[in-house]
Amino acid sequence: MARQDINRSGEMEVFVQVVELGGFSVAARFLRMTPSAVSKLVARLETRLGTRLVNRTTRKLLLTPEGRTFYERSVGILADIEEAERSAANLDDPRGLIRINTSAAYGTHVLAPLLADFLETYPGISVEVVQTDLVVDLLAERADIAIRAGAMRDSSLVARKLGETPLVIVGSPAYLARHGVPKTASDLEQHSRLGFGYVRALREWSAPEGETIVQVPVIGRVSASDGEALRHFAIGGAGLVQLAQFTVAEDLKAGRLVTVLDDPRTRLSEPFHAVYVGQGGHLPARIRVMLDFLAKHGRVS
Repeated sequence: MARQDINRSGEMEVFVQVVELGGFSVAARFLRMTPSAVSKLVARLETRLGTRLVNRTTRKLLLTPEGRTFYERSVGILADIEEAERSAANLDDPRGLIRINTSAAYGTHVLAPLLADFLETYPGISVEVVQTDLVVDLLAERADIAIRAGAMRDSSLVARKLGETPLVIVGSPAYLARHGVPKTASDLEQHSRLGFGYVRALREWSAPEGETIVQVPVIGRVSASDGEALRHFAIGGAGLVQLAQFTVAEDLKAGRLVTVLDDPRTRLSEPFHAVYVGQGGHLPARIRVMLDFLAKHGRVS
């Protein structure tokens, strides 16, 4: 039975370098080993194999016939190992399924317009997208990447920041025509404030009241589980809502929504992150290329 403590591929790599570089000393420098360590390793290899692999002289190293055969077979085996490792890591051609759990707003306004370019760039990758604003357990949901707003709190997760976006309070022209345009925080008491149907990090709106800034609770007759639903409710005239600016940029441009109480002193912002489990150096290539793609093309502002 073969001994379990023998690093055969390591022995082969050292021997191949000795042959290709033409000596123990130069191979030792290349491998960051001592010449004596390289010499002893080759000697142990010869003892284990029961045959001489090289004839050493003071000026050069000559392979025996057995050494030539062992060298040629070692080169092929090491190449096979490298190819197997590259195939497992998908370094040349990332493949497989990526499961992305994203907020509805980011999925609709940022990810959806980018996805075709990503799929064209990486034809071996397929993507499954689940849109929810609720914070999920990545492992339980079998998600590779979650895209979330707000500060990072779970230290077991790793994150790539995708930018930071201002939060704006908006309403439809029709709603504001019926209920008036609020000028101060006190005016918001007369308005329906559309809110999220779950606890969020930002639970109140900041609004100016004279020279001071006050926090206004979100109280209204309508709540929803995601920002996209609230955006549509606001467009339909159900009330005012505070959302990330990038999610309503087209609505503001088209006049479907308008901002209110847009005071630079009260303008909050919210960071977005691509969150994943595990350190970047150990990520499958399919996930690594998606994270790099989002960091370059999927930023918010």
